[in-house]
Amino acid sequence: MSSQEGNGPVSDAPMIELAHVKKSFGAVNVLKDISLRVPRGGVVALIGPSGSGKSTLLRCLNLLTIPESGYIRVGQSAMDFTNGHKLPADKELAAFRARTGMVFQNFNLFPHMSAIQNVMEGPVTVLKVAPEAARVTALALLDKVGLKDKADVAPDKLSGGQKQRVAIARALAMKPQVMLFDEATSALDPELVGEVLAVVRQLAAEGMTMVLVTHEMAFAREVADTVVFMRDGVVVEEGPARQVIDAPRQPSTRTFLSHFHNSGLTSAAVNG
Repeated sequence: MSSQEGNGPVSDAPMIELAHVKKSFGAVNVLKDISLRVPRGGVVALIGPSGSGKSTLLRCLNLLTIPESGYIRVGQSAMDFTNGHKLPADKELAAFRARTGMVFQNFNLFPHMSAIQNVMEGPVTVLKVAPEAARVTALALLDKVGLKDKADVAPDKLSGGQKQRVAIARALAMKPQVMLFDEATSALDPELVGEVLAVVRQLAAEGMTMVLVTHEMAFAREVADTVVFMRDGVVVEEGPARQVIDAPRQPSTRTFLSHFHNSGLTSAAVNG
């Protein structure tokens, strides 16, 4: 494994680049030679059945999971695993991860901290931002996600949708170059999904580069530029979001999406 930093901004280069990424857990090949490019400001939705490798791919993107081989670049920071998969040094790993904001399905808020303390923690502890400045930024981010009035509320007093919006604010507080969402609405009651998707929609409109693992097909169709359908650790189909979801070319993509079209979940996701 080796890493490298660019010497200056490369506006034409994609913000995210993965090449020939492979990952196994024991005898199971979870990712089989995955390559993906995400332009600056692009939004990519990863869809597919459970066990297809979507979440593992997302975790490889910020090195929560270390691939066996392949090349991963976010912004100007790159990791090359073609000669092995030795874990980078802690400092190097933290610097790479700082470029990505990760939002998980189960919030992962610190239960003993208020909403604003959760958002402040990363900037103060990791980025060494002064607490006063971090608080100003945290308030602005809570306002951005519609929760300024909940700044001093503990997580156990918040709804699932509110917790997830605090989690988004917390990720944004680290000023990431890209945002990664791993089934950010799957743990929510249906009536709370819309409030989280509205925040993601706003980030997309503002030009944030994002990769989303999602089962909200109508939302993916509306917000994503590109949809990638994965199955059994490979990319089966990739293309413009509306084309893939409305008129998929591959039989397995059509079969997967037919469940959503037939159940009417696509329209419910947009309107929810």
